[in-house]
Amino acid sequence: MLSSIACKKDFHGIPEVYVDFHAPLTDPRLMALSAPNGSVMINGGVAGIIIYNTGFGYRAYDRCSTVNPEERCSVILDPDGGGSIALDTCSGGKFDLRTGVAAKAPAKWPLKEYRVTNAGGILNVFN
Repeated sequence: MLSSIACKKDFHGIPEVYVDFHAPLTDPRLMALSAPNGSVMINGGVAGIIIYNTGFGYRAYDRCSTVNPEERCSVILDPDGGGSIALDTCSGGKFDLRTGVAAKAPAKWPLKEYRVTNAGGILNVFN
């Protein structure tokens, strides 16, 4: 289940929204997370959410780029990034999904991150 309701606070120009996603890791939408560097894109957040398997756990980021966030450009998985790089196709900026930090200019701020837990094989993404 995924919910999102706009709030007022911002993260580097990206609005705070309510996120509460949970699904079993066996869910077909999450199958790519079964291997390290696996990632999936799901609905929610401001511009969608990327969930990434670090090999030691999971990280989740809003897909709204922090480069010109008012444009609401969604980052995608960089086809040349080996599964661990997100690309802002509007600006060319890149982000490292292992940490969320900017990896190539003009990106300078990290992607907005959501909390992730894995409780009994159920993946929870929330704030």
